[in-house]
Amino acid sequence: MKVSLKYYTIKYLITILLLIIAVWAALFYAYILDEVYDNVDDGLKNRKIQIIKAVYLDENLLRNNEFGFNEFKINPISASEYKDKNSLYNKMYYMEYDDEEQPYRVLKTDFIDQFGKHQQLIIRTSTVEEDELVYDLTTALIVLYLLLVVSIVAVNGFLLHKAMQPFYLILDKLKKYQFGASSFNEPQNYSIKEFEELNIEINEMIERNELVFHQQKQFIENASHELQTPLAIVINKIDLSIQNGELDKKNLNFLNDVKNDLRRMAGLNKSLLMLSKIENNQFNKISNVNFNVLINDLVKSYEDFIEYKKIDLNVVEKEVFEAAFDPDLVNILLSNLLKNAVKYNNQNGIINIITEKERLIFQNTGSEIPLDKSQIFNRFYKQGSDQGSTGLGLSIIKTIIKQYPQWDVTYEFDDGMHYFILSKN
Repeated sequence: MKVSLKYYTIKYLITILLLIIAVWAALFYAYILDEVYDNVDDGLKNRKIQIIKAVYLDENLLRNNEFGFNEFKINPISASEYKDKNSLYNKMYYMEYDDEEQPYRVLKTDFIDQFGKHQQLIIRTSTVEEDELVYDLTTALIVLYLLLVVSIVAVNGFLLHKAMQPFYLILDKLKKYQFGASSFNEPQNYSIKEFEELNIEINEMIERNELVFHQQKQFIENASHELQTPLAIVINKIDLSIQNGELDKKNLNFLNDVKNDLRRMAGLNKSLLMLSKIENNQFNKISNVNFNVLINDLVKSYEDFIEYKKIDLNVVEKEVFEAAFDPDLVNILLSNLLKNAVKYNNQNGIINIITEKERLIFQNTGSEIPLDKSQIFNRFYKQGSDQGSTGLGLSIIKTIIKQYPQWDVTYEFDDGMHYFILSKN
């Protein structure tokens, strides 16, 4: 799944922060816990010294064999059990007053009394307060941990949003840019040096592209004029020669063949120029177009052609097919679809044009063999040996549709009918 640069950065920042702060919190917790028990242990060691001194002064303390008010007990041990070291550990003791076990820190040590006998001294101290301190500390640490992460993420998100604002402005400007649109170079001042340089470089790149675009556009217009005019003149001169009636049958047929080839060349030139103009985005006026109205107008203009082939044409308007489209491109698109349906139809054939809300269907009789749907929209592809075709009509339709990413044109063959389906998503 694609995410924005800001959320991509924040995602990794959160992951890294959670790890770093978690490690820091664990170390801090361990250090505080160690300090707490270290203080308790120091207290127990001090009491040990005081109790042993008291035993030397008062031998009755040697009979204190159970924990009492002073929280220590002394029991005799054998010489083999004697160990000259302190043992510190945690232990739970049952407390009658609370009727439950309570945590204690215990110091166990051995000593030799004033009579030379080996004794074991066990001192305990309740750690309820210390445990409560640790619990409070842990709670505070978790709250601090969450607040710290949320604060850092929020501050970082705010700073990223503010810092990336120029980048999104430049990106938005590029999305809106179209070749030939002159409202692109609006002056912008950016406080961040890198974005300022990026904006300057993009503006310079656009200026270079605009210059190339206008040069290419000018070339196409000049080529159209310089090629079409001589072809039209030559065709007219051939027509005049044919009409003189001075030519024998052989020369007449020869000139007719030359005229047909020239007309095909003129048509080919027009189609190629049209493709170039479409691909160079020279048709970029977008407005809301009612396709139903244009189809009815177009059918009227093709009446002679349709009557000549005695075609039964039906326009079935199930819904109004409307879309934001360049009006000139719509005329080219519908003309090519209708011309294709008439030109490759049979004498006394059928054409059905069906308008739906999201689809426009051109349905016609013609060849009994389905066309190759994988190639019919390719340039110069001709199925069969039609010498009058340039092989560019359907390619122009496909090129127009490519200008609108949400649109598609497909071909189907069913029950002897050819279907060209124009759909918008």
